[in-house]
Amino acid sequence: MAIIRVNEIRKLTKEDRAKRLSELKAELSKLMATKAMGGSIENPRRIRLLKKTIARFNTIAREEELGIAPNAKAEAKPAKAEKAEPEVKPAKAEKAAPAAEPAAEPPKPKKARKSKSAKEAPKE
Repeated sequence: MAIIRVNEIRKLTKEDRAKRLSELKAELSKLMATKAMGGSIENPRRIRLLKKTIARFNTIAREEELGIAPNAKAEAKPAKAEKAEPEVKPAKAEKAAPAAEPAAEPPKPKKARKSKSAKEAPKE
């Protein structure tokens, strides 16, 4: 079975899409089983192409379900409503500037740790 393009998938009816999707899934599972058993596949890239095609079918089905498919937009385009005034968010309260405080001392550097490696011998 040849890989199907998006515009060809969109032209299919829901029943045809379901049928093709089940055929693709069956072919994919057959190839995956052959590969898992250690057999050689004529075209290993076919697995990737089948996965992507199945994803395309699922994406188009979901788009139609949500009504965001290109065909659905043209049919179910709602009339534009009057734009409401945008809500004005209250301004954030400004923080009061701190009083002039003396500069804080910088943090003291940490003491270096001595490594306990076998190479270092204790000094006598």
